[in-house]
Amino acid sequence: MHRFLDDDDSVINSGNDLWLTTVAGSSVEDEHHQQRTGTGSSRLSAIFLIINAALGAGLLNFPQAFDQAGGIVTAITVQVILLAWIMCALLILAHCSDQTSARTLQDVLEGVYGRPGLIACSSAVALYCFGTCVTFLIIIGDQFDRVLSSLHGLDFCHYWYMNRYFTIALSSSVFILPFCYSKRIDFLKYVSSVGVVAVVYVVILIVCQKYMGNFMPGPVKTGPSHWTDVFLVVPVICFGYQCHVSVIPIYACLRERNLNNFTLCASVAIGVCVAAYTLAGVYGYLTFGAYVTSDILESYSGSDMLVLIGILAIAIKTYTTYPILLFCGREAVSNLWANLLHNSESDVAVMERRRRVTIATIWYILTLVLAVLSPDIGSVIDILGSLAAVFIFVFPGLCLMQSTLHKDPHIILNKDRFAVLAAVLFILLGTFIFGVVFVQAAMRLYNNPPVNVRLCN
Repeated sequence: MHRFLDDDDSVINSGNDLWLTTVAGSSVEDEHHQQRTGTGSSRLSAIFLIINAALGAGLLNFPQAFDQAGGIVTAITVQVILLAWIMCALLILAHCSDQTSARTLQDVLEGVYGRPGLIACSSAVALYCFGTCVTFLIIIGDQFDRVLSSLHGLDFCHYWYMNRYFTIALSSSVFILPFCYSKRIDFLKYVSSVGVVAVVYVVILIVCQKYMGNFMPGPVKTGPSHWTDVFLVVPVICFGYQCHVSVIPIYACLRERNLNNFTLCASVAIGVCVAAYTLAGVYGYLTFGAYVTSDILESYSGSDMLVLIGILAIAIKTYTTYPILLFCGREAVSNLWANLLHNSESDVAVMERRRRVTIATIWYILTLVLAVLSPDIGSVIDILGSLAAVFIFVFPGLCLMQSTLHKDPHIILNKDRFAVLAAVLFILLGTFIFGVVFVQAAMRLYNNPPVNVRLCN
């Protein structure tokens, strides 16, 4: 397993070094190879990958979250506070990735906590990514239904070639499956740029509709009805900015892998996400006020061609994000596979390609079947979404704690005392948010069981 690097940059091995030479590989060797050959991701490519991982369909929920939280000022204030923690968490993970020579989030946890950390993190990553992938396919089906109902009529699903079973299966097999077998995540840098452009279009659409459409907004809140309402925007922000699972593989593929370079890429990427989410939230909320729906695009007329293009843009964005999450989930399952089966180092290396193809294929088929047969599983995924707080706060806090204790066991230096305090705050805040989001989602699921509502039945 991975361990911290000593001052001479050598890796302290623990005997069963399965992943140092296989799934994670030698980060130091890869970095030198990328610098010598000029391969790896450029800054621009890394920025697009991070944006595509963080900026997604959660954009559509921000306007309603602004209303639930008590208005624009309250929601933006909470967002700014959480952004400071989110950005620090990204830098902590990158720093610990350098120390442990890790290439995935689960490898970082393995480096600081050994095999138990690897198994716990891999399980959480696999569960979160799998549930999110199912949700993405459901979103694709919903967007197709909206477009076809507008262009053809409400009886569109009675034609097999317009039924959501067929549209989800065919479109995802063409636009998603071919990108699910890449060995490195930077292979997806080209499709990521397409996804970013698609979301930018949706943001522009929301802003323009505020001035072009004839909408009568409902009441606009200037403050929360109750102080606890501010927590209603927290899960949306966590979901929206959760790129921490993907960011370590992205960092590992940087042509010039160093913390300064990563900080620049992450800062630009998060800045773009902040602009997109804030503009969509503010203008979407001002357009409809309290009448805003959970999916802002549902509030616009389906007969408007600009809106239909926006709906298709969200589907395109989903196509480009699914492979990134599958990559992270696939590596997590691969870690569990090799560690739980106690494969030898040579077996892990020889079977890497077969294992990668097998896991990706089974993953895709299972998510497709669940998305087609259980279109309302999104309500259950809300509970899994509480894991976002674990990735953003708890895991980075644990990594910071252990890395600080590794270099200063007695916490003599003041900066290390501050680091330990920050780590404790990360862990406590993440645990609190996880609990609140999980309980809220469970209560909503219990009090309002999912209802199968479709444009065509």
